[in-house]
Amino acid sequence: MGKTGRKNKVYSAEFKIGVIMDMREHHLGYRETARKYELRQSGSVVDMLKRWERIYLEEGAEGLMKERRGRGSANGKRRGRPPKLDKKVEEDLIAENQRLRMEIEYLKKLSALVLAEEQKSGKKRK
Repeated sequence: MGKTGRKNKVYSAEFKIGVIMDMREHHLGYRETARKYELRQSGSVVDMLKRWERIYLEEGAEGLMKERRGRGSANGKRRGRPPKLDKKVEEDLIAENQRLRMEIEYLKKLSALVLAEEQKSGKKRK
């Protein structure tokens, strides 16, 4: 059975930083800190405080301000459809693509004409 009707508490970045700073400054344990700040008393509160502390130590205070919900990707790459381009950028890319295709066709025709001219005059290509 899942927990019904119970929402997860959302803590501000300032609150998290204050809790971690106080815990480290006064050498408090995770359970003592949870009791002091009246956090939910359960096994998950200890894990939550450990996670906050690890993020604070690895990334500093800015790390606690990042949104971290959802599953991350295993290899760090985004999956799914790539984000849409701006309309102007997309139009520019389509125009460039058409121009390059025309240039390739022109060069193919030019090469065929040069080859035909050389064969007609009997010269060999170098």
